[in-house]
Amino acid sequence: MELFDLSLIWAFIIGFGVIMYVLMDGFDLGVGILFPFAPDEDSRDVMMNSVAPVWDGNETWLVLGGAGLLAAFPLVYTILLPALYIGVFLMLAGLIFRGVAFEFRFKANTSRYLWNWAFAGGSTVAAFAQGVVVGSYIEGYKTANGVFVGGAFDWLTPFTVLTGLGLLAGYALLGATWLVLKTEGELQQWARRLVVPLLLAVLAVFAVISVWTPFVDPFVRDRWFDHITLIWVFPAFGLFCAWQIFRSIQRQYDARPFIATMGLFISTYLGLIVSKWPYVVPPDYTLWDASSAYGSQLFLLLGLLFVIPVVLGYTAWTYWVFRGKVRAGQGYH
Repeated sequence: MELFDLSLIWAFIIGFGVIMYVLMDGFDLGVGILFPFAPDEDSRDVMMNSVAPVWDGNETWLVLGGAGLLAAFPLVYTILLPALYIGVFLMLAGLIFRGVAFEFRFKANTSRYLWNWAFAGGSTVAAFAQGVVVGSYIEGYKTANGVFVGGAFDWLTPFTVLTGLGLLAGYALLGATWLVLKTEGELQQWARRLVVPLLLAVLAVFAVISVWTPFVDPFVRDRWFDHITLIWVFPAFGLFCAWQIFRSIQRQYDARPFIATMGLFISTYLGLIVSKWPYVVPPDYTLWDASSAYGSQLFLLLGLLFVIPVVLGYTAWTYWVFRGKVRAGQGYH
């Protein structure tokens, strides 16, 4: 007898893991995107030191979400991996280059500029690839009998390129507000000056995507416009967060711009989920269609109930230990 809807529980767990990854790894990818434009090499040292203690722990959420998706919803892997193989490969390659750059840049002398570009290029490619994946999810996938039947480059369309650029701008905004929070002096002021232009870029891209999406997916159009519901609270909250970012930058706050930017991401993420619910492989398969056997979900869930508190615990502890400002000459070596 099935006492609980485990597919729904797993959807919540994986959804939580995804947004935690976006927020946690998003700001250090954003720092990498901004890396080539930093005022000088000393500023780049501080930028990298601001994320060095936490970046690898941030990616735990990607592993958790990916492993949970394979275990609980195997049909998603069956369809999405062939559909997004090249995009996922580019994302992983970008993350690898970014990770290697952390270890080699501080040891390099004459080749340091190469590791600067590896860090920036890896971050940019990974962020763009993630945005493309989001765009392809909105557009949907060509499937037949539980198998992807589209082409190798179906994921690359004008719409997905736009969502890729949108996530690039969003991560850069998250990275800039992180630097406002974690740095001081000239570097902080440089980052502060970037926030409003990046915010305007994010809002412009979001506006175009919002207008374009109803033409891409009639299901989303019907959900947003056929019945006026509480779904409109998400864009309203997003605009409120955008206003808070602008206002807090004007008032020279340190922490509030970063918190408000996370709120902007959360509102957008929840809006996307509600728009496509309950489809995990649109336009054909719901989370119940894609789920594994009840016994498998239950067995894996019991193990995950121990893992998640541990991950949350060491994440909170790490951020607490490395709280405060990062200064030149201090940090990762």
